[in-house]
Amino acid sequence: MSSTVHHPTARAGVLDFRGQMSLAARNRWAVRDIVEGLQLWPLARSLGWLDIRLRYRGSLLGPGWLTLSTAVMIVALGVLYSTLFQIDIHDYLPFLALSQILWTFLAGMVSEGCSCFTQAEGMILAVRMPLFLHAVRTLVRNVLVLAHNVLVLVAVYLYFQINPGWTALLSLPAMVVWIVDTLAICLLLGAFCARFRDVGPIVASVMQIAFFLTPVIWQPEQLGPSRWMLPFNPFFALLEIVRAPLLGVVPSLTVWTAALLFSVILCMVSWLFFVRARGRVPFWM
Repeated sequence: MSSTVHHPTARAGVLDFRGQMSLAARNRWAVRDIVEGLQLWPLARSLGWLDIRLRYRGSLLGPGWLTLSTAVMIVALGVLYSTLFQIDIHDYLPFLALSQILWTFLAGMVSEGCSCFTQAEGMILAVRMPLFLHAVRTLVRNVLVLAHNVLVLVAVYLYFQINPGWTALLSLPAMVVWIVDTLAICLLLGAFCARFRDVGPIVASVMQIAFFLTPVIWQPEQLGPSRWMLPFNPFFALLEIVRAPLLGVVPSLTVWTAALLFSVILCMVSWLFFVRARGRVPFWM
């Protein structure tokens, strides 16, 4: 006669495989991604410059085409719209040149932010690198384009003898806000468009509408009594905090408050989505 003894402490072994990561762990990995991306700044700078060189490979003027095309467009639009709006060209052309150059940078960051990760698909799948590196790469590429276009603005200011004075220094903190916002846009739209590829054309259509709703080719004063609505346009607020000081005007507190509010909202949304989607981007390629 045999008997089996069961120990009260004996339990069956259980293996628990969990694919979900805690929120705290996701945040730690997202912070690590950004820190490592910043540490790879020299690589991002080199890749951004390489993108510009490849874009104009084989052309005679190279990136100089950026400056030439921008100059021709600004002069043509300046003469045309100053006549249509009955505005003195000495007042309108510098405003248009500055607005167009700044808008080109903003629109370029939004447009290329949509393809920030998909364009780097081969690198993302082949090499384990922080995703933030590709956002910095996109920023470097567009800053180089902006630097070429600034030459047109300098020529316009010299021709019309415009000197914004020390007020222009107020644009420096605004540019810091721009850098943070553009990186946030890349992380948000880059991950979102990697999952939903049809979002890119929608964003492009929205930017075309925003161009006409934002005072770029028309001046804010032309709205008259309805000008109070402009701070509700996030593109106007972000554009004005840089544009106004470079025109010798101090931005109002309302404009700065609106710009900072929109920036905080953008960064929060971008961070929440990036924390959740960072580990899935390679699987969406």
